Amino acid sequence: MAHFVYNAIEIVALTGTAASISYYLICLWSALTFLREQEAADKNASTRLALPSASILKPLKGTDPGMYESLRSHCLQAYPPEYEIIFGVSDPSDPAIPLVERLKEEFPQQAIHLILCQKTLGANTKVGNLAQMRAQARYEVLLVNDSDIRVEPDYLRQVVAPLADPGIGLVTCLYRGMASGTLGSRFESLGISTDFAAGVLTARSLDGMRFGLGSTLAFRRQDLEKIGGFEGLVDYLADDYQIGHRIASLGLQVKLSAVVVETHLPAYDLGGFVAHQLRWGRTIRDSRPWGYLGLLFTFGLAWGVLAVVASHGATAAWALLGATGLIRLCVALVVGRAVLEDRQVTRWMWLIPLRDFIGVLVWLASLAGHTINWRGERFVLRDGKLERIDPQAA
Repeated sequence: MAHFVYNAIEIVALTGTAASISYYLICLWSALTFLREQEAADKNASTRLALPSASILKPLKGTDPGMYESLRSHCLQAYPPEYEIIFGVSDPSDPAIPLVERLKEEFPQQAIHLILCQKTLGANTKVGNLAQMRAQARYEVLLVNDSDIRVEPDYLRQVVAPLADPGIGLVTCLYRGMASGTLGSRFESLGISTDFAAGVLTARSLDGMRFGLGSTLAFRRQDLEKIGGFEGLVDYLADDYQIGHRIASLGLQVKLSAVVVETHLPAYDLGGFVAHQLRWGRTIRDSRPWGYLGLLFTFGLAWGVLAVVASHGATAAWALLGATGLIRLCVALVVGRAVLEDRQVTRWMWLIPLRDFIGVLVWLASLAGHTINWRGERFVLRDGKLERIDPQAA
């Protein structure tokens, strides 16, 4: 009986390892295809198109590491037309407000507005604030990104320019996470650069971009209105996914820009890292349940170790594990270094196996339960929508 169980586990593990190797190869192909397309686009770049004026919407709550420099980078855009930056807060004593006032003093020539969003329109306060900020925006082109995003001076020009094509409805960007000094922060950075970004590029190659990333969402006001505006998203956690999915449902293309932006990560301890990953995992599970189940076949190192154990250390199993590790590191280098230009990847590459094993545990934990912690509040997540948990009732 025991022999039968070991054989069954070995077969499952070998199948999982082979599936993971196939996934890694698709990741490599997707990343190399993306790089070739960007190189061809650079060579075929035409004369500069007329760019529209744009409104940047940045909802704020609290402060993030390096936040002032991140906000400041949006005031340094080499963008010929007018553009405005609208910040929105829901708390009049929010610690982010002094940073916005400081920006106004440093850049008096830049149109910077701070809006107090007093209405609670839904469980997702950020999206509710965006709805109130959008009402104050002057321009047709809207760009939304998270408060911790830092950009280069040509960011706005490169992101907005594709919207000159009426067939493109949304432009979004990959991002790299700049780690703080803690182990949890380094795990988070590695996950973004070697796992998450690889998954985005693979989804783009296999099924097309039908979602957006919160690092950048650039779109037209008229298309936002067609999908129900921000008001239609005020109870969803993954608002970036929903905006991209709904705009794609209009028959418009979601374009993944060549621009890579930057976010400076908090100094997560291991508990904070796991809690963040758990929220992220449950968000993806509720947004794309079948895609999340498919992640089971991306944990190549875990499958490979299981195959070695189940086969009692067979030479073939060890060889397969070695091949899996090699291809996994190739994905990390191509996606992390070549696509995202993240120099931290090579420095912390030795942490990838441990990070991947933690990822397996987070994946398992994400399958059970619907409770998440977000911005200091607790919610129940049902079909992608948030239900706030009253602390007193809890």
